[in-house]
Amino acid sequence: MTKAPKELDNPNVRLSGEVGPDMLDRFFEQVDRAKPDAPLVIELTTEGGNAEIGRRLALEIRLLAEQGRALLFLGKTVVYSAGVTLMAAVPVAGRWLTRDTLLLVHGRKLIKTIELAGNLRAAEQQAQALLAEAQTGIVAEDEGFAELAQGSKLSEAKIRELALSDWYLTAAEALEHGLVQGFYGPRPPRPTGGPAAGSKGTGGVRRGR
Repeated sequence: MTKAPKELDNPNVRLSGEVGPDMLDRFFEQVDRAKPDAPLVIELTTEGGNAEIGRRLALEIRLLAEQGRALLFLGKTVVYSAGVTLMAAVPVAGRWLTRDTLLLVHGRKLIKTIELAGNLRAAEQQAQALLAEAQTGIVAEDEGFAELAQGSKLSEAKIRELALSDWYLTAAEALEHGLVQGFYGPRPPRPTGGPAAGSKGTGGVRRGR
């Protein structure tokens, strides 16, 4: 197994909590304070949040890479939903997880109730607007899945299939699928209870949230 780089000992961008405007602000503040000639080490713990802010953060990470900035990502404990979008913006060779980390990958969700009443042309416009919202969301979703799949053992189509319902996976499963480069930090203590010896783990299958 590849040894974790020493730079992971001192991340210069530490993000935690909901993916949203506050996290975006903290990202810019810490990037500005980081030494420009040092690798940017992004530590993240999140249960998810705003998908569009996740896309914006991913864009900023890609722009930094295009400017020649060396990037490392360190996921700790939980990296869910929009957090995986951030992780995917860093190439696989720079993605690291603590061994206790859980990932959650899922498709975008649309929950909306519309009432169509009155003029049929107006109702048609409302229906078309809702369809356009869904279609543009699917395009953005597929872009994220393609970025996550790049350099891994999984195809974009396979990730899309697994993400149709909530797909939870452990750090070990992420490494097995080639979604990350390796582990950082000590092993967590082994549980004394749980499934009987010889029983199989999740194997990265889909589980309800």
